[in-house]
Amino acid sequence: MSAFVERVGQAAEALRALFPETPLQHNDYLSKKTGARIFLKREDLTPVRSYKLRGAFNFMRKAIAAEPGLEAFVCASAGNHAQGFAFVCRHFSRKGVVFMPVTTPQQKIDKTRLFGGEWVEVRLIGDFFDDCYAAAAEFAERSGALMVSPFDHADIIEGQATVAQELSTQIGEELEDALVILPVGGGGLSAGITWFLQEKGINAHFAFAEPAGAPSLQRSLAAGKRVKLPQVDNFVDGAAVAEIGREPFKRLKSFSPQDVRLVPENRLCATMIEMLNVEGVVLEPAGALAIDALKDFPRREIRGRTVVAIVSGGNFDFERLPDVKERALRFEGLKKYFIFRFPQRPGALRDFLELLGPEDDITRFEYLKKSARNFGSVLIGLETKDPRNFTFLKRRFDQAGWAYQDITDDETIANLLI
Repeated sequence: MSAFVERVGQAAEALRALFPETPLQHNDYLSKKTGARIFLKREDLTPVRSYKLRGAFNFMRKAIAAEPGLEAFVCASAGNHAQGFAFVCRHFSRKGVVFMPVTTPQQKIDKTRLFGGEWVEVRLIGDFFDDCYAAAAEFAERSGALMVSPFDHADIIEGQATVAQELSTQIGEELEDALVILPVGGGGLSAGITWFLQEKGINAHFAFAEPAGAPSLQRSLAAGKRVKLPQVDNFVDGAAVAEIGREPFKRLKSFSPQDVRLVPENRLCATMIEMLNVEGVVLEPAGALAIDALKDFPRREIRGRTVVAIVSGGNFDFERLPDVKERALRFEGLKKYFIFRFPQRPGALRDFLELLGPEDDITRFEYLKKSARNFGSVLIGLETKDPRNFTFLKRRFDQAGWAYQDITDDETIANLLI
């Protein structure tokens, strides 16, 4: 047995003081849909609804064992790492300070305080994560508190690898030649799982799921070195990382860029809604990455095969649900936005409405220019029951002589107006 496998086993055993193994569930719905045997490793069912608890626990456990007099820890996070960190601070009765951006939703602040209780203090600093991280690092240097990284430390990776340790006992020999789909943010979870299974001599195959708007692993693998993205789409906030961690990349750099599946954010929203409506499973965007990546595998490629998708988290703020539903409808082609050149005359709106079919509905109607005399620009949102209806609608618009522009997929205009 390798030293790493042995250390992960020790971490997993110690972790049982906090919570039992998360379940590995065969999913009938996804299996029937794909033709594969789909298993979900439900990390959304830990006490803090994400796997981040594992790494934070292992890091603090080993730090306290090495230095029993250590009294305080600090971290910078606006999400799952903060909540796992807070839970572990309370478990070990150690003071913890969490630095969060001022823009952090109140729900996340409240949950962090709930998990940490009297042992954790939340400090709101700056508008962006970089401001928080700098403040946390400065606090650690000044106070002597130990900084707990969300992913870029060997002990964090070791803790996240306990997911693989559980997986190997739960599924046994079936893991041989299985496909394991791993969501990627900073890379700690992926590094830990791949390292553990490789050290165990298990011949599993790996695919990585990254947000299309934050492809830090794929770009780094393509370049052969860590690449910092100039900007990222923060929608998948649990995995929108500009640069893969230094320690995780040491373990992941042997993989190919083709092993990484880039998940479009709007398609991810459709998967989140699908899992909520069909399976009753609440997932945050990062938690749905591995499930959504199944759509990138042709049915013939995975038919009859064992596939394990790591469900990394379920901390979803339901205030985001309208936005998620909106993006899902746009991805599925059921909702579009147009700018129409609307004539300023009596009966113009009636003429427009008569072009709509029985399954078409106006969800938004807004004049963009109030002072137009002959024509006015109007933003119109249309929703329908079948994406093919838009083909017929556009044909009717053209035949009736309406001037319009479909801005649904024009990111610049859509972000400004929608």
